[in-house]
Amino acid sequence: MIKRTITFCLLLMSVFPQLADASQVLKGYWHYREFLSHNPDQQMLTDKMVKTVRRDPVPLTIKQTRPITISVVFPGQQISDYWVRNIKAFELRMQELGIVYQLNQVFTRPNVDARELSLSLMEAIKANSDYVIFTLDTTRHRKFIEHVLQSSKTKLILQNITTPVKAWDKRQPMMYVGFDHELGTARLFDYYQKLEPAGSEYSVLYYSEGYISAARGDTFIQSLQTLGRYRLASSYYTKATEASGYQATLNIVKNHPNIKFIYACSTDIALGAIKALKELKRQDIVVNGWGGGSAELNEIAKGDMEVTVMRMNDDTGVAMAEAIKWDLEGKPVPTVYSGGFEVVTKNDSLDRVKRLEKWAFRYSDR
Repeated sequence: MIKRTITFCLLLMSVFPQLADASQVLKGYWHYREFLSHNPDQQMLTDKMVKTVRRDPVPLTIKQTRPITISVVFPGQQISDYWVRNIKAFELRMQELGIVYQLNQVFTRPNVDARELSLSLMEAIKANSDYVIFTLDTTRHRKFIEHVLQSSKTKLILQNITTPVKAWDKRQPMMYVGFDHELGTARLFDYYQKLEPAGSEYSVLYYSEGYISAARGDTFIQSLQTLGRYRLASSYYTKATEASGYQATLNIVKNHPNIKFIYACSTDIALGAIKALKELKRQDIVVNGWGGGSAELNEIAKGDMEVTVMRMNDDTGVAMAEAIKWDLEGKPVPTVYSGGFEVVTKNDSLDRVKRLEKWAFRYSDR
């Protein structure tokens, strides 16, 4: 019997952006490929997981004595459907694997009030959940994770991050799983440098202040700076919402009317930017997406979004289910796993996009 409890935490947020400074956040992390190159055993485990995710499920080989308990705390209340699709793919794969479980979900907004978030997480630990699936973006997240690692037998799966924390080398979470932000950003960097001529000015719309902004935003800026032929006109932290992306874009165009493109670090921010540019009749300014969920693909199809890096979305839900299966069977679990990417542009054929959607959403579209 599968029990599901879904709690929605609502939070009002300011929409006004602030000018962003270069982040030093990534210095405390192993880069995805760097970590694997220094750990050959982990490389083999990750390669095995990559192959397993692409294959049909093989049911659990042991008999469970009780249902396992899993608590999930996700920032699912946003336009991007990544998180909702992810958990659906996870559950369907768990069922195919024959794992009996109880799932408790908490969907929050990005930048949710820290106290509310902490209460939800502590409830999961006090309930002696076997596994907690969480994320790591802010300092508050990190403090909670460190508490769990030090004082609980609960096993942690960190979603939407694939770069292990260096300071936790003696005791890492069970798994980091997601779509590596730096690898995805590199795909967008390759596209922009071919699309935009030398001398182009651009602006960056960060996510909220934290890890994602550093991995997607700072990495992009630093990559363009190495070319020496583009000028960063401005950069803004947002509240990771459509409204904040809209407001920031109005400010950007007002202060820098000659920019050629806006690099957006997430779906909601990109959609806000597109809305603002339409109002200003400045569709000549290019905007990208990040993630390639349904909302972004709709904008691509309309020609309002130039490009996105599309995650093969359900890969990570499948990987989490397989990791729990391996753990129950007493097999080693890879510390890191990143799902696959594809670049999708407004010039792509409908057939190609449909093929990618069929694979990326193979579970979550059921």
